[in-house]
Amino acid sequence: MVDVLEGHRVLAFDLETTGISTNSDKIVQIALVGADVDGSPIHYEVLVNPQRPIPHGASNVHGIYDSDVRSKPNFNHYANEITELMEGAVIVGHNARKFDMPLLENEFFRCGISPPKPTVVLDTLETVRRLKIPRPHNLGAQCARHGIDLSNAHDAAADAAASLLLLWKLMRDHPSSFRRSLKEIEQWLISGDVRSDESELGRALSDLNSLDSNGRIKIDEGVYIVAFGRHRGKDIQTIEREDPGYNDWLTSPNGVEDDSAREILREFILSIRNG
Repeated sequence: MVDVLEGHRVLAFDLETTGISTNSDKIVQIALVGADVDGSPIHYEVLVNPQRPIPHGASNVHGIYDSDVRSKPNFNHYANEITELMEGAVIVGHNARKFDMPLLENEFFRCGISPPKPTVVLDTLETVRRLKIPRPHNLGAQCARHGIDLSNAHDAAADAAASLLLLWKLMRDHPSSFRRSLKEIEQWLISGDVRSDESELGRALSDLNSLDSNGRIKIDEGVYIVAFGRHRGKDIQTIEREDPGYNDWLTSPNGVEDDSAREILREFILSIRNG
């Protein structure tokens, strides 16, 4: 695997579920496939009793029926094992950040247990979008494009393993995009190239002086940088090019609360717009 992953437990992660709601649906299968810090293989795959009927539509997708899980333990039985595997690991999955991880976290919350905290989540759906790989972006299509066999699609272990291989091929084919720390790679996948506290692009946000009393806007050699929210780490000029409506919100009382700072920002943005 790529150098940036060396020394980490790397686990591809996938769920099969009763449906697509991250809040109300339940897990029927979970797979964690990869390697431990020392390179030894990990293959964890279990069926889970969701304690409710599996809808026929879901069973038609993943091939798991009520009869398959009736005698299996519920999620609470597996919670500690899953935590031991995922805590501090690098988690890889296709649409894992918006689907698999939130659904898993809600299963933990229903048990009254805090969910595990991976070091990072490297989402291959985000990766192919960030690299502007042609559509369709679903796992099956991307595996076909990159020569990965996914003959057992919608089996959790097969999908997990395929996502890990897809990440490896994307890293191999686009090495310059991954010459950064894991945290920086994750931040890039989420929101593009932004300054981060570990970035070589500049000092850490925490080292910079604040324009406002709440520390929401930082100053770096005359450049105003947003230190919160979805554009955290971006400067005002960049945001103006990419998302000018955000600057309008930023200069409202709902954005920057400090009146004087808000006025300075408003004049600065106006000067950009007037050329």
